[in-house]
Amino acid sequence: MIQEKIVLLWSGGKDSMLALMRLRQRYEIYGLLTTFTEGYDRVTMHGVRRELLETQVGALGERLLPVTIRPCCSNEEYDAQMRTILLELKGLGITKIASGDIFLEDVRRYRQERLNELGFELITPLWGCDSRALVEEFLALGLRAITVCVSTRWLDARFVGRELTREFWHELPATVDPCGENGEFHSFVYDGPPFLQPVRFFQGEKVLRDGHYYCDLIPS
Repeated sequence: MIQEKIVLLWSGGKDSMLALMRLRQRYEIYGLLTTFTEGYDRVTMHGVRRELLETQVGALGERLLPVTIRPCCSNEEYDAQMRTILLELKGLGITKIASGDIFLEDVRRYRQERLNELGFELITPLWGCDSRALVEEFLALGLRAITVCVSTRWLDARFVGRELTREFWHELPATVDPCGENGEFHSFVYDGPPFLQPVRFFQGEKVLRDGHYYCDLIPS
């Protein structure tokens, strides 16, 4: 049976990974679509170096679909950039785009509206799942990840550059969603069963910028 092709919005973090593993059971993954910030050459919001994300995607045996946006670009500019690549994908016969959204209705609605305008369907394999259950699934699958960005609104510097282990989740304040769905923290997955080989890196400096602590991961 021929599987339908789908593109996944990809950050390189744990929710993206869980979504990818579920999607692989039903679809052929055409590619992983990631936005990078111009001038920094890093994953937007997460701050992961492009070289490292390219290595990650390659280690997963997938194709990277990069989109570059300007720093502090407007929603209109972002939509225009996305529209360009989405129309290219539509020309290839792809009609489904997936994301790792869990429960933020406004984010999901925004994606749906923009995609529907172009004739795409949004697929959200993690939607409505309990965050704690997703944490247990992540650990049970043997995935390994590290936090690369945390919001000072929710967490302090102790939580950036940390392995996502039971100890990490045990230390999270009760006000923080276990999956960081409200933007409390972002992660980078570097090893586990889906990888052909682990992604190698070492930790660089940790910096505070624009209300976030970032941990630089340097390819090794």
